[in-house]
Formats: sequence, C-alpha cells, structure tokens
Amino acid sequence: MSLVTLTINNRQVQVEEGTTILEAAKTLNIDIPALCHLKLHDNKTVNHPGSCRVCVVEVEGRRNLAPSCSTPVSEGMVIKTNSIRAIKARRNIVELMLSNHPQDCLLCEKNTSCELQKLAADLGIREIKYQGEKTTFPKDNSSHSIIRDMDKCILCRRCETVCSEIQTVGVLSAMNRGFNTTVSPAFDLPMSETKCTFCGQCVAVCPTGALTEVNYVSQVWDAINDEDKVVIVQTAPAIRAALGEEFGLEPGTPVTGKMVSALRALGFDKVFDTDFAADLTIMEEASEFLHRLNHGGRLPMLTSCCPGWIKFIEHDFSDLLDIPSTCKSPQQMFGAIAKTYFAAKMNIDPENIVVVSVMPCLAKKYEAARPEMNTNGIQDVDIVISTRELAKMIKEAGIHFLSLKDEDFDSPLGESTGAGVIFGASGGVMEAALRTAYEWITKESIHNLEFKDVRGLEGIKESTIKIKDMDVKVAIANGLGNARKLLKAIQSGESNYHMIEIMACPGGCIGGGGQPYSQANSEVLEKRIEALYKEDKNKALRKSHDNPYINKLYKEFLGEPYGEKAHNLLHTHYIKRS
Repeated sequence: MSLVTLTINNRQVQVEEGTTILEAAKTLNIDIPALCHLKLHDNKTVNHPGSCRVCVVEVEGRRNLAPSCSTPVSEGMVIKTNSIRAIKARRNIVELMLSNHPQDCLLCEKNTSCELQKLAADLGIREIKYQGEKTTFPKDNSSHSIIRDMDKCILCRRCETVCSEIQTVGVLSAMNRGFNTTVSPAFDLPMSETKCTFCGQCVAVCPTGALTEVNYVSQVWDAINDEDKVVIVQTAPAIRAALGEEFGLEPGTPVTGKMVSALRALGFDKVFDTDFAADLTIMEEASEFLHRLNHGGRLPMLTSCCPGWIKFIEHDFSDLLDIPSTCKSPQQMFGAIAKTYFAAKMNIDPENIVVVSVMPCLAKKYEAARPEMNTNGIQDVDIVISTRELAKMIKEAGIHFLSLKDEDFDSPLGESTGAGVIFGASGGVMEAALRTAYEWITKESIHNLEFKDVRGLEGIKESTIKIKDMDVKVAIANGLGNARKLLKAIQSGESNYHMIEIMACPGGCIGGGGQPYSQANSEVLEKRIEALYKEDKNKALRKSHDNPYINKLYKEFLGEPYGEKAHNLLHTHYIKRS
C-alpha cells in the first residue's frame, strides 16, 4: 500500500493511504477527542459513523470542518486539530449534547467512567447553554443483566456495531427519525423478550449510562448483614486478573491474595473460588466426552461454561442443541455443591445459605436466574455481581485495597489447580479438558501440560492432538461472530471436530461485559490472559483430576464422575427458543 505525506499541527507525517485523520494524528501522539469512534477487539472492526462530530478538525482548503474519524488522509493535506475554530465547534457540539442529556451525574451508574462527562470537563464546560425540550423514553429494566436508559443515549451506535458486527446477534439498531431516534431492539421490545445473549459487550463499549448492568450491590450488603444467613462468595478466575485495574494497577496485575483479603473484610462468612468448580466441571465434561467417544455419542461436544453462548445457540442454532455438554457452568456447579455437600458438612439448612458470585460476565446474572438452575427446588446461585460491582463495594467499605496482605481461599471449596484458573482465557477450558482427557485415555502422565495452539486472541483456533493412536481435532472460538462461523461449518458438514470450546466474549471471560472498562483494547486482554497463565504455572497442581478436594468430593458425596448423583446435581438441559 502506498504512503501519503501530510502535515498535522505543523508536523509532517507519513501514513498508509486510507488512514483516517484521527489515526494519523495518533501516530504523532496528538489526541483528538472522539465519542462515536471506537476500534474494537479484532482491530479490524471500527465504529466511525462520524455522527457525533466531536472529532472535527480544520483542513486547509476546505470550507467546513471535517470529522477526523471518518475522513481519509490525502497527499499534501494540511490539518489543524487545535485551532480555535475546531475547539469552539467541539465545545458547541458537546453543549448541544448536554442540553438533551439528563444532569443526574452524581446518581448515574457511569459517574466517573462516563466519556461524555470527561469530555465536558476537558473542554471546560461548566453550564448548560442551551435550554429546551428533552427527549424522554421509558427505562428498560426487564432483564436480570442489562438496563437500557435511552434518555442517556448519544446515538454513537457503538452498541449497534459490537452487537451486529462482532457478536452478530443483531438485537440493537437505529429506530425512528429526528428527535425520536433511538438505538433499540426491533419494535422497541424489552431486552428480556429479544434474543439478546446478555454478554454485556454493548455495556462495555457504551460511552455514557445508556447501557449499564443491573446492580445487585445493595442485595449483597443486605445478605451480609442478615444474622440468619451464611453468606459465601465465589470468584471467577478472570476477576483476579482485572480487579486491580479498578485501583490503579496495570492491566494483568494478579491480585488473588488481596481480593481474598478484601472479601473477608467485606464480611463474607466463607471466601471460596470458582476455580474449584472449574476443576469439577472438567471431571464431568471430560467424563462426558469420553462417554460420547466410547459409545458413539454425538460429536463434536461443545463446552457449556458460557451462558451467553448457550443462549445464542438456543436461539440461532436450536437444531444443534444435542451437541453442547450437559454440564452446568462452574458458577452453577459451585452453587449446587455449596447447598448440598457443603451445607451437610457444616450442618446448615441450604435455605439459610446465600451464594454470591463475582463474575466478569453479565450473562451470569441471567444464568443464575434461569428456572432450571436449581437443586431440590433451591436456586443454586442467589446473587451475581460483576468485577466493577465488587470494586465499588470495596471502595464503599473504605478498604485500602493496595495495602491489603495476601490471604488464601477457605477450604474445601477454595482449593484448585492451574487447570481451573485458565478457564478465564479463550482456550483455557479446552486446555484443561485435554490435560485430563489425555491421561484418562492413555493411562500415562502427560509430559507437556501446555497446549499453546489453543491459546491467544485469534477468533477461531484449531488444533489436532495426538492421544494414543487417535487424532483428536479441537476448535476454539471467542466472540459470537466467530462462534456463528464455526457452528455454520459444523451444520453444513464442512468441518468435523471432536470437541469445541466457545466463549461469547472476545478473549474469553477476561474480556467479559462486567470487567473494568478498557475501551475494547486487545493489549489489555492479552495482559489479563498472561496473568492467568502465570498463575497456572505457579500452581503446585495443574490438572483438575489431581485436585485432592475434588477427589474427596466424589468419594464422600458424588460417587463416580458422570454418575447418577453427579448428573442430577451438576448437569442441565437447554431450551429451543424462537
């Protein structure tokens, strides 16, 4: 591709033809404010409709200001990004936005994380110049995961791009015209009545408070302060790789010990680890895989840990509902074991146990509320909060997170292997399953625990693993758009595999919709992934079937993996959805 030479703020630069002014300015470390522009996780998909006009710049020879996010450079172009004309225009645009925006910043879920709020502060806007009629829409709080407040929508359409182009779910699109324009589901249906997977990627990219998670912090405080309840908490593997970002630490800084210490300080009666249930999931999933393999069962088997992708297949590929594993997710397995095995050991009435999950994923809130996710009529998991919600609780309690000493999880549901912790990264579930399946099939110790072909941020990864005299073909997809490609290839018979892992969010759980806001940055995702693999390497035990507490659970309570009792407690079914 040919290079183009241009001048920005009296500095000459060469960039590839087709580059936008905004991207060209970045190469010179010149920041141009933008709201609607966003480069997404794959670094290919870009939201740049030029609708907000906040990024306008002066181009010599042009009468009008140009939106830098959607204007390609040309040879000899001379640009001023910081002229008084451009700055005044930006300020005027933001003032007009604010005139049609609620002024409840102190009460807004996105307070201090709102890009519009930050931009107004950067531009020195301290009053609402333009007064007039404001658009008002009913708030949609119909789901367990996501709240839509269109009064706060600035029509940047980032949510539409991530929903349609990355996730290919297509729930959100522009509706109506003029003053009544919104970005909504078709026919303005409530989110709970759509095929939304509740992955939360729209929430992750929304610059304002138009899309936020359902906040359950007050319910957690109520439970902790109820003397009649035993409140236990489980933390997903991806939390420890991202929570530190909320307290100023670099992305990928592992904070497992400090997180445990903070949870104890908040008042939880027991601090357990979802990694324990991840090891349990591998015992069941690997057993199910071998059962299908040995008895001519349906292949490929698809992992079922991600509730977002499960809802996706229920809607869009209901003819393939016999291929996902019937295993509950680690979150739900933990809840089932907590309210049976743990309750019996501690002599506690299961109805007096409150299971709180800290998850990177907003779909986990939806999953916990699914009616089939119960044991003996008692809900497996009672309350789900995100990484962001946990950080808010820690700050609210006045806990100085960075000065906390490292502490260990409680036993027995806090003991795990390295295989459990890598569940948080795309390819981690597959790698953990292969470590166990290999040893169970060959009856030999596996020498190389690291299956590097299944790691990384690539959308679809494939690998063939030699196990005894069999070539086991596996595939891994992250992001629902990639899942769609993979499922279509299976549907048509074009591709054949033994086992497939699918995660709804780019990068896996580390890129979940409940993680700290990171502008969909792939570098941040890579650092979080690296933290999980580092923790795996540092574990004394790295294979799920070597976890002594898991083996004790089967010996004392469950019986055989994939046996009758395990099936009743740890497995589920799926629903064909229109």
